[in-house]
Amino acid sequence: MLRNSTLFSETPVTYWGQFDDISKYNPQLNVVERLWTAWYAWMQNDVLATGIMSFVMHELVYFGRSLPWILIDSTGFLKNYKIQNNKIPSVREQWDCAKFVLLSHFTVELPQIWLFHPMAQFFGLSTSVPFPSVWTMAYQIAVFFVLEDTWHYFSHRALHWGPLYKAIHKIHHQYSAPFGMAAEYASPIEVMILGFGTVGCPILWCAITGDLHIFTMYVWIVLRLFQAVDSHSGYEFPWSLHHFLPFWAGADHHDLHHEKFVGNYSSSFRWWDYLLNTEYSLEASQRRREDKESKKAQ
Repeated sequence: MLRNSTLFSETPVTYWGQFDDISKYNPQLNVVERLWTAWYAWMQNDVLATGIMSFVMHELVYFGRSLPWILIDSTGFLKNYKIQNNKIPSVREQWDCAKFVLLSHFTVELPQIWLFHPMAQFFGLSTSVPFPSVWTMAYQIAVFFVLEDTWHYFSHRALHWGPLYKAIHKIHHQYSAPFGMAAEYASPIEVMILGFGTVGCPILWCAITGDLHIFTMYVWIVLRLFQAVDSHSGYEFPWSLHHFLPFWAGADHHDLHHEKFVGNYSSSFRWWDYLLNTEYSLEASQRRREDKESKKAQ
C-alpha cells in the first residue's frame, strides 16, 4: 500500500478522517484510489481489509446481479424471451436456491477468500496505488477470460463423466431450466474445482509475469460473476452479446446444456465446443450430419 510517514504519523479515528488526510497529502490520486488507500489505512490489517472487501464485493455483485432476473421471472414481463418459457422458477425455488448459495458462500468460499491476500502477496500481487492503466487491466482481463474458459471447458466436461457427475456435478443440474441465482448452485467440491479457474488463472499469470494488481483482479471477478449469472438467466434477447460477438457463449448456449445435459461445456466462449465437436445446437447437429454423409459418400 501507499505509505507516507507524515500521513500515517497520526491515526484518524474515522474512515473519512483517513480519506480527508489522504486527499490532502496525495492530490494526484483519483477518488477511487483515495477511497482504496483510506480503507487499508483505517483497517490497519491488510489481510482483514482484503478479506472483508473481497467477500462483501462478491455478495453484492452476485446477489445484486441476480435480483433483476428474479424480478423478471416473478413478473413474467419478458416471458416471450424466456428460452424454456414453460419452466418459470417459483418463488420457493428461488428462495431455496438463495439459501443454499448463501450457505456455500459462508462455508466454502469465505475461507478461500480469507486466504487470498496472503497467497496473492506470496506471488507478488500488488495492492498499492496508483492503479494500473485501463489498457493494462483490459488486456490482462482478456487473457483471464481465455484461460478461465479453457479450464472451465475441460474440468466441466470431466464433471460430466458418470461417477463424477453423480458424486459432484448432479447438484448443479437440479434445475433443467436455469435461472440467474442458480449460477453458483453447486456442490462444495465443484465450487472449488471451477472456482480455481477464476482465481487460479490470474494468480498463475502473476507468478509468471510478476505484474498484477488486486484491483484488476476485482474488475475481472465482477465481470466473471456477471457472465456466470447472465449465462444462467434463461433469457435470449435480440441484443444478447453473442449476436455481435459470434464466439461468445451466452444464455442460449448454456441453457441448452441444462436442458439436454450434454455438450456446451464452455463458460464464456464457444470455440472449445466447436473445435472438439461438443457444441449442442440445431446448426451443430446439422453440421455433424452433413459431415457423416460426406464421409459415407467418400
